[in-house]
Amino acid sequence: MGRFDGQVAIVTGSGSGIGQAIAARLAEEGASICVADVDLPSAEVTASKLRDLGRTALARQVDVTDRAGVVDAVAWTKEELGPVDVLVNNAAACNDIPLLELTEQEWDRDVDVTLKGSFFCAQAVLPHMVARGTGSIVNLGSVNGFHYLGNDAYSAAKAGLISLTRSLAVTYGRYGIRTNMVAPGTIRTAAWDDRLARNPAVLDEIAKWYPLGRVGTVDDVAAAVAFLASPEASWISGTVLTVDGGLLAGNAPMVADIFDSTAARS
Repeated sequence: MGRFDGQVAIVTGSGSGIGQAIAARLAEEGASICVADVDLPSAEVTASKLRDLGRTALARQVDVTDRAGVVDAVAWTKEELGPVDVLVNNAAACNDIPLLELTEQEWDRDVDVTLKGSFFCAQAVLPHMVARGTGSIVNLGSVNGFHYLGNDAYSAAKAGLISLTRSLAVTYGRYGIRTNMVAPGTIRTAAWDDRLARNPAVLDEIAKWYPLGRVGTVDDVAAAVAFLASPEASWISGTVLTVDGGLLAGNAPMVADIFDSTAARS
Protein backbone atom coordinates (compact mmCIF):
# COMPACT_ATOMS: atom_id res chain seq x y z
CA MET A 1 0.00 0.00 0.00
CA GLY A 2 1.29 3.44 -0.94
CA ARG A 3 0.74 6.59 1.08
CA PHE A 4 -1.14 8.16 -1.85
CA ASP A 5 -3.19 5.21 -3.09
CA GLY A 6 -6.44 6.48 -4.62
CA GLN A 7 -5.34 10.12 -4.46
CA VAL A 8 -4.94 12.68 -7.23
CA ALA A 9 -2.10 15.18 -7.31
CA ILE A 10 -1.31 18.19 -9.48
CA VAL A 11 2.37 19.09 -9.63
CA THR A 12 3.16 22.34 -11.42
CA GLY A 13 6.42 22.74 -13.28
CA SER A 14 6.78 18.97 -13.35
CA GLY A 15 8.07 18.61 -16.88
CA SER A 16 11.63 18.54 -15.56
CA GLY A 17 13.91 18.93 -12.58
CA ILE A 18 12.54 19.04 -9.05
CA GLY A 19 8.93 18.97 -10.23
CA GLN A 20 9.52 15.84 -12.28
CA ALA A 21 11.10 14.11 -9.27
CA ILE A 22 8.14 15.10 -7.07
CA ALA A 23 5.64 13.79 -9.60
CA ALA A 24 7.58 10.52 -9.83
CA ARG A 25 7.74 10.12 -6.05
CA LEU A 26 4.01 10.74 -5.55
CA ALA A 27 3.18 8.40 -8.44
CA GLU A 28 5.49 5.72 -7.05
CA GLU A 29 3.50 5.88 -3.82
CA GLY A 30 0.17 5.47 -5.57
CA ALA A 31 -1.03 8.91 -6.66
CA SER A 32 -2.54 9.66 -10.05
CA ILE A 33 -0.65 12.66 -11.40
CA CYS A 34 -1.53 15.68 -13.48
CA VAL A 35 1.86 16.68 -14.88
CA ALA A 36 1.31 20.41 -15.30
CA ASP A 37 3.89 22.50 -17.12
CA VAL A 38 3.98 25.49 -19.44
CA ASP A 39 6.12 23.33 -21.75
CA LEU A 40 3.69 20.67 -22.98
CA PRO A 41 6.28 18.42 -24.68
CA SER A 42 8.24 18.22 -21.42
CA ALA A 43 5.07 17.46 -19.49
CA GLU A 44 4.21 14.70 -21.96
CA VAL A 45 7.67 13.15 -21.56
CA THR A 46 7.28 13.06 -17.77
CA ALA A 47 3.77 11.61 -17.97
CA SER A 48 4.91 9.00 -20.49
CA LYS A 49 7.79 7.93 -18.22
CA LEU A 50 5.39 7.48 -15.32
CA ARG A 51 2.93 5.48 -17.43
CA ASP A 52 5.79 3.25 -18.62
CA LEU A 53 6.33 2.43 -14.93
CA GLY A 54 2.69 1.45 -14.56
CA ARG A 55 1.56 4.70 -12.96
CA THR A 56 -1.41 6.88 -13.86
CA ALA A 57 -0.30 10.23 -15.26
CA LEU A 58 -1.65 12.77 -17.72
CA ALA A 59 0.09 15.84 -19.14
CA ARG A 60 -1.51 19.27 -19.21
CA GLN A 61 -0.10 22.52 -20.53
CA VAL A 62 -0.57 25.12 -17.82
CA ASP A 63 0.72 28.67 -17.57
CA VAL A 64 0.27 29.34 -13.85
CA THR A 65 0.09 33.09 -14.49
CA ASP A 66 -3.10 32.55 -16.54
CA ARG A 67 -5.86 32.41 -13.95
CA ALA A 68 -8.54 31.10 -16.31
CA GLY A 69 -6.16 28.48 -17.66
CA VAL A 70 -5.38 27.27 -14.15
CA VAL A 71 -9.08 26.95 -13.32
CA ASP A 72 -9.64 24.98 -16.53
CA ALA A 73 -6.71 22.68 -15.74
CA VAL A 74 -8.07 21.89 -12.27
CA ALA A 75 -11.54 21.17 -13.70
CA TRP A 76 -9.97 18.96 -16.41
CA THR A 77 -7.96 17.05 -13.81
CA LYS A 78 -11.09 16.43 -11.74
CA GLU A 79 -12.91 15.13 -14.81
CA GLU A 80 -10.04 12.93 -16.04
CA LEU A 81 -8.53 11.67 -12.79
CA GLY A 82 -10.82 12.69 -9.94
CA PRO A 83 -10.92 15.42 -7.27
CA VAL A 84 -7.54 16.89 -6.40
CA ASP A 85 -6.17 15.69 -3.06
CA VAL A 86 -2.68 17.16 -3.32
CA LEU A 87 -1.43 20.35 -4.98
CA VAL A 88 2.31 20.93 -5.25
CA ASN A 89 3.14 24.49 -6.29
CA ASN A 90 6.57 23.96 -7.80
CA ALA A 91 6.53 26.23 -10.87
CA ALA A 92 8.88 29.20 -10.52
CA ALA A 93 10.89 31.69 -12.53
CA CYS A 94 14.31 33.03 -11.62
CA ASN A 95 16.70 35.44 -13.30
CA ASP A 96 20.29 36.38 -12.43
CA ILE A 97 20.07 40.05 -13.43
CA PRO A 98 21.52 42.55 -10.90
CA LEU A 99 18.88 44.57 -9.06
CA LEU A 100 19.66 47.94 -10.63
CA GLU A 101 19.49 46.40 -14.09
CA LEU A 102 16.17 44.59 -13.60
CA THR A 103 13.34 45.81 -15.80
CA GLU A 104 9.79 45.90 -14.52
CA GLN A 105 8.91 43.05 -16.86
CA GLU A 106 11.77 40.88 -15.58
CA TRP A 107 10.79 41.55 -11.97
CA ASP A 108 7.13 40.83 -12.70
CA ARG A 109 7.94 37.56 -14.48
CA ASP A 110 9.69 36.08 -11.44
CA VAL A 111 7.05 37.28 -8.99
CA ASP A 112 4.09 36.35 -11.18
CA VAL A 113 5.19 32.77 -11.86
CA THR A 114 6.58 32.05 -8.40
CA LEU A 115 4.09 33.79 -6.12
CA LYS A 116 0.99 34.80 -8.05
CA GLY A 117 0.94 31.46 -9.87
CA SER A 118 0.93 29.60 -6.56
CA PHE A 119 -1.95 31.79 -5.42
CA PHE A 120 -3.94 31.07 -8.59
CA CYS A 121 -3.40 27.32 -8.26
CA ALA A 122 -4.34 27.25 -4.58
CA GLN A 123 -7.41 29.36 -5.26
CA ALA A 124 -8.51 26.95 -7.99
CA VAL A 125 -8.25 23.76 -5.91
CA LEU A 126 -9.48 25.10 -2.57
CA PRO A 127 -13.24 25.06 -3.30
CA HIS A 128 -13.06 21.36 -4.19
CA MET A 129 -10.96 20.59 -1.12
CA VAL A 130 -13.27 22.58 1.14
CA ALA A 131 -16.31 20.73 -0.22
CA ARG A 132 -14.66 17.39 0.56
CA GLY A 133 -13.18 18.45 3.91
CA THR A 134 -9.66 17.33 3.06
CA GLY A 135 -6.59 18.29 1.04
CA SER A 136 -2.90 19.07 1.17
CA ILE A 137 -1.02 21.91 -0.48
CA VAL A 138 2.77 21.94 -0.54
CA ASN A 139 4.51 25.07 -1.79
CA LEU A 140 8.11 24.97 -2.99
CA GLY A 141 10.02 27.72 -1.30
CA SER A 142 13.75 28.38 -1.11
CA VAL A 143 16.42 29.33 1.38
CA ASN A 144 16.47 32.55 -0.67
CA GLY A 145 13.25 33.49 1.09
CA PHE A 146 15.12 33.66 4.40
CA HIS A 147 18.68 34.63 3.55
CA TYR A 148 20.14 36.93 0.90
CA LEU A 149 21.69 34.81 -1.82
CA GLY A 150 21.03 36.97 -4.89
CA ASN A 151 18.16 36.63 -7.41
CA ASP A 152 16.29 39.58 -5.93
CA ALA A 153 12.88 39.17 -7.57
CA TYR A 154 12.81 35.40 -7.11
CA SER A 155 13.89 35.76 -3.48
CA ALA A 156 11.18 38.33 -2.77
CA ALA A 157 8.60 36.02 -4.33
CA LYS A 158 9.76 33.07 -2.22
CA ALA A 159 9.59 35.22 0.91
CA GLY A 160 6.03 36.16 -0.02
CA LEU A 161 5.23 32.48 -0.53
CA ILE A 162 6.16 31.81 3.11
CA SER A 163 3.45 34.26 4.17
CA LEU A 164 0.93 32.80 1.73
CA THR A 165 1.66 29.31 3.06
CA ARG A 166 0.86 30.42 6.59
CA SER A 167 -2.23 32.32 5.50
CA LEU A 168 -3.67 29.29 3.74
CA ALA A 169 -2.85 27.01 6.68
CA VAL A 170 -4.62 29.27 9.17
CA THR A 171 -7.63 30.13 7.01
CA TYR A 172 -8.41 26.67 5.66
CA GLY A 173 -7.26 24.39 8.44
CA ARG A 174 -10.81 24.29 9.78
CA TYR A 175 -11.81 22.51 6.56
CA GLY A 176 -9.21 19.78 7.00
CA ILE A 177 -6.78 21.33 4.53
CA ARG A 178 -3.10 21.45 5.38
CA THR A 179 -0.63 23.84 3.73
CA ASN A 180 3.12 23.59 4.16
CA MET A 181 6.33 24.57 2.43
CA VAL A 182 9.55 22.82 1.52
CA ALA A 183 12.46 25.26 1.22
CA PRO A 184 15.46 23.72 -0.55
CA GLY A 185 19.01 24.96 -0.69
CA THR A 186 21.17 24.42 -3.77
CA ILE A 187 19.84 21.49 -5.80
CA ARG A 188 21.66 19.95 -8.74
CA THR A 189 19.34 20.31 -11.74
CA ALA A 190 19.69 21.23 -15.39
CA ALA A 191 19.34 24.87 -14.34
CA TRP A 192 23.01 24.67 -13.34
CA ASP A 193 24.19 23.43 -16.73
CA ASP A 194 25.22 26.85 -18.07
CA ARG A 195 27.19 27.68 -14.93
CA LEU A 196 28.80 24.24 -14.95
CA ALA A 197 29.83 24.78 -18.55
CA ARG A 198 31.64 27.95 -17.48
CA ASN A 199 33.03 26.46 -14.28
CA PRO A 200 32.81 22.66 -13.91
CA ALA A 201 33.80 22.95 -10.22
CA VAL A 202 31.06 25.43 -9.25
CA LEU A 203 28.92 22.93 -7.30
CA ASP A 204 31.95 21.57 -5.47
CA GLU A 205 32.86 25.13 -4.54
CA ILE A 206 29.34 25.81 -3.29
CA ALA A 207 29.29 22.60 -1.27
CA LYS A 208 31.76 24.07 1.23
CA TRP A 209 29.02 26.38 2.53
CA TYR A 210 26.83 23.42 3.46
CA PRO A 211 27.46 21.71 6.82
CA LEU A 212 26.69 18.32 5.24
CA GLY A 213 29.35 18.98 2.62
CA ARG A 214 27.28 18.57 -0.53
CA VAL A 215 24.55 20.20 -2.57
CA GLY A 216 21.13 18.57 -2.68
CA THR A 217 19.45 16.29 -5.17
CA VAL A 218 15.96 16.38 -6.62
CA ASP A 219 15.19 13.21 -4.65
CA ASP A 220 16.03 15.00 -1.40
CA VAL A 221 13.30 17.53 -2.17
CA ALA A 222 10.79 14.98 -3.47
CA ALA A 223 11.07 12.94 -0.27
CA ALA A 224 10.33 16.01 1.86
CA VAL A 225 7.33 17.01 -0.27
CA ALA A 226 5.93 13.48 -0.13
CA PHE A 227 6.22 13.45 3.65
CA LEU A 228 4.42 16.77 4.13
CA ALA A 229 1.68 15.81 1.66
CA SER A 230 1.14 12.41 3.26
CA PRO A 231 -1.05 11.27 6.18
CA GLU A 232 2.13 10.91 8.25
CA ALA A 233 2.13 14.71 8.48
CA SER A 234 -1.55 14.91 9.39
CA TRP A 235 -0.93 17.31 12.28
CA ILE A 236 1.62 19.49 10.49
CA SER A 237 0.37 22.66 8.85
CA GLY A 238 1.73 26.15 8.30
CA THR A 239 5.32 24.99 8.66
CA VAL A 240 8.40 25.43 6.50
CA LEU A 241 10.68 22.42 6.20
CA THR A 242 14.15 23.50 5.12
CA VAL A 243 15.91 20.91 3.01
CA ASP A 244 19.26 22.62 2.89
CA GLY A 245 21.99 20.41 4.32
CA GLY A 246 22.15 22.67 7.37
CA LEU A 247 22.84 25.90 5.45
CA LEU A 248 20.49 28.12 7.45
CA ALA A 249 21.65 26.67 10.77
CA GLY A 250 24.90 28.59 10.58
CA ASN A 251 27.95 29.59 8.57
CA ALA A 252 30.83 27.23 9.33
CA PRO A 253 33.34 28.90 6.94
CA MET A 254 32.67 32.25 8.62
CA VAL A 255 33.16 30.73 12.05
CA ALA A 256 36.43 29.17 10.90
CA ASP A 257 37.60 32.52 9.54
CA ILE A 258 36.70 34.26 12.82
CA PHE A 259 38.62 31.80 14.95
CA ASP A 260 41.53 31.63 12.54
CA SER A 261 41.74 35.41 12.65
CA THR A 262 41.56 35.35 16.45
CA ALA A 263 44.33 32.77 16.63
CA ALA A 264 46.47 34.83 14.26
CA ARG A 265 46.19 37.87 16.55
CA SER A 266 47.11 35.97 19.74
